[in-house]
Amino acid sequence: MTISALGVAPSPPETAFPVRFQYDLSYASADHGIKRLVKEHSLNNLTAQYISILWDEGSHKTNVRSFLGEICEILGGERFSVFTQEMLDSVIGTLRERGNSNATINRKMAALSKLLRKACKMGDIYNLPEFRRQKERQGRIRFLEAEEEQRLFSAIRMRCEDSYRLSVFLVDTGCRLGEAIGLNWNDLQDSRSTFWLTKSGRSRTVPLTTRVKEVVQIPHGRLKGPFAMHTQVRFRAIWNEAKSEVGLGADDQVVPHILRHTCASRLVRGGIDIRRVQIWLGHQTLSMTMRYAHLATNDLDSCVAVLERH
Repeated sequence: MTISALGVAPSPPETAFPVRFQYDLSYASADHGIKRLVKEHSLNNLTAQYISILWDEGSHKTNVRSFLGEICEILGGERFSVFTQEMLDSVIGTLRERGNSNATINRKMAALSKLLRKACKMGDIYNLPEFRRQKERQGRIRFLEAEEEQRLFSAIRMRCEDSYRLSVFLVDTGCRLGEAIGLNWNDLQDSRSTFWLTKSGRSRTVPLTTRVKEVVQIPHGRLKGPFAMHTQVRFRAIWNEAKSEVGLGADDQVVPHILRHTCASRLVRGGIDIRRVQIWLGHQTLSMTMRYAHLATNDLDSCVAVLERH
C-alpha cells in the first residue's frame, strides 16, 4: 500500500508563505498484522535467506539452488518489492528460448513459487504473480533391455567395482541415486532397505533381490553406508565413460535415472499392479506411476475373449 499525503499548514497572520509537507512511504503487511517498511530484494537475497528453511539438505536442494540462480541471472539481478506478472512471463519466455521443456520449466517455477510465497508471507514482498502450470507432453520413457544392462554394467564394473554394486542396487530397488548414496547401514535390515532421505519427504521400505543382498555385503569399516564412498558426480562420470564405450554415448536418455525407469517397467511388464508399483517407487500420486501403465500389455489379453463372444 502506498500512502501519499499533501498538507498545507496554516500560516501565522504575520507571514504570507505556506509550509508544505509531502510523504511517500511504502508498507507491507505480514500475516500477524504488523506493518513494516518494504525493502527491495534480489532473488539471490531471498534464496540465501530462506533456502535452508524451505528445503532439506540433499540433491533436490542443490537443484533448487541452481534453478533459482538461473532465474536471478535472467532477471539481471534486479531488485524488487513486487514480483510482477511481466517478470514471470519474461523468465518463462527466456527459459523456453533456451530449450527448456515444459516439464523443466514447471520444476523451476515450482521452486520460484515456493520461495516467493515464503517471502510474501514474511512481508519481504507484497504481491505474487499467477503461476500457471505448463502443459507437459507425455514423452516416451526409455528403459534398458536386459542385453543393454549387461553390456553397460560390465563396462562400469571394469572401471569401478563400487559403481557396479551401486548400479545393481539402483536397478533392482528403483531408488534414486541420492537415496542410495545416502543409505546408512541401519537402513538395511531383514533383507529390506528403508529410504529416509526421499524426494517426497516420505520414507519407504522395499525388499531386496538376491543379487542386491550380495552387493551390499561389504566390510563396513568407517563407511556410513554401502555406497558412502561415492558421490553423484563421481558415479555419473564413470557412467558416462561406460555408456560411451558400449555405444550408448549418443543417447541422452541413458542417464543413471534410467535404472529407476527400468525397474518400474520390469515390475509392470511382470504383472505387478500399478498401485503396488506406486508404493515401490514412492510416487506421491498414482498419476506419476501411470506413465508406465501402457507397458502392462498382457493385462489386456483377457479382453479379447470377451469381445470375440459378441
